[in-house]
Amino acid sequence: MIQATNILKSFAQTKAVDGISFGVDEGETLVLLGASGSGKTTTLRMLNRLIEPDGGEIKINGQDIMSQSPEMLRRDIGYVLQHNSLFPHYTVAKNIGIVPGLLKWDKKRIENRTNELLEKMQLNPVEHYGAYPHQLSGGQQQRVNVARALAANPPVLLMDEPFGALDPITRAGIVKDFRELDELKKKTIVMVTHDVQEAFELGDRICIMDQGKIMQLGTPAELLFHPSNSYVQHFLEKQQLTLAYKTIKLEDLPEVRESNEEVRESERAESGSDGSLEISSSASVWEAMERLNKEKEGTELIITDKNKGVKKASLNDILTAYSRMKSGY
Repeated sequence: MIQATNILKSFAQTKAVDGISFGVDEGETLVLLGASGSGKTTTLRMLNRLIEPDGGEIKINGQDIMSQSPEMLRRDIGYVLQHNSLFPHYTVAKNIGIVPGLLKWDKKRIENRTNELLEKMQLNPVEHYGAYPHQLSGGQQQRVNVARALAANPPVLLMDEPFGALDPITRAGIVKDFRELDELKKKTIVMVTHDVQEAFELGDRICIMDQGKIMQLGTPAELLFHPSNSYVQHFLEKQQLTLAYKTIKLEDLPEVRESNEEVRESERAESGSDGSLEISSSASVWEAMERLNKEKEGTELIITDKNKGVKKASLNDILTAYSRMKSGY
C-alpha cells in the first residue's frame, strides 16, 4: 500500500531524513520509533505531503504522491495528531463530518457514519453528538480525533504521537481499545511514537530510527531476539524482558499450542464456571502470567483457540515453552 524509496529531507544543513526506504503492506501497522530528532515525524509528514520531500519517491496504492494535489491526496489519508486538533467552535458531529462533507456525502449518510463511529469509540451518541470539544475529557477528545480521521473510511491512516498528551491511565485504556477496534484492523497504518511499550503493543512491524536513518525494521520478535546492531540492542535492553513477555502470544508457543490434549467441555466447565480461568490463545505470555499470578500454584489456564479447540497449561508449562521458543528463535 505504501512504498517509500530513498526519501530525503534536509532543514538547513541538517539531514532530518537521510535516504531511507521502506514498505507497508495493506492492512499492516508500521510504527516509526525513536528518540526526539530521529526523523520519524518528518518521515510521516512526507507521506501526505505536509512536508515535501527533497528527493526519492513515495507511492501510495501504486500512485506517486507527487502526481496529485496535496488536497486530493489527503482526502484518502486519515491523520491524527498528538494534541487536540478539533475545531473548538464545531460540535463533535460537525468535527467528525468535515471530510465526508467535502466529499459531498448526503446529510443522512454523514449522520449515520458519525453515530457509528461514536459507538465504536465508546462515546454515547446521545450524549456526545452535539457536544463541543471543551466539554470533553482529553481521552474523549482524542477518540473524536480518531473518529474524524476514519470518517470517510480512508484506506491509509497516519498517526503522530496520537496518545502522547494523555495521562498514563487514560493512555493505557485508549491504547487497549485502539488495539481491539475492528475498524482499524482493516487500515494500513503508519504511527509515530517514542514510547517503546506502545510501539510493541500496536505495531505489526517496528522501524527504529536514529539521526534520519533506519537502524532496524522488523517484527517485534525480530527486534528483541535479533537486534541488527548495538544501537537497537541498547535502545531496547532496559525493557527487553517485559517487552518479550508482552510480545509473544500463547499461540506462538508450539508446546502450549499442540502438546496438550483438548479439554472436554465438562472439564472446561468444572475448571471455572465464571470463565476466570479462560484466556484466548491470542493473549500474550504477560497476560497469562498476570492471570495465573492470582491463583494457587499448579492452576491451569483454559486456552481457547477458535481454530484449534481448547487446551490447558500451567504457568510452568507456559514459561518452559516460552524459554524453548526464545532460545530457538
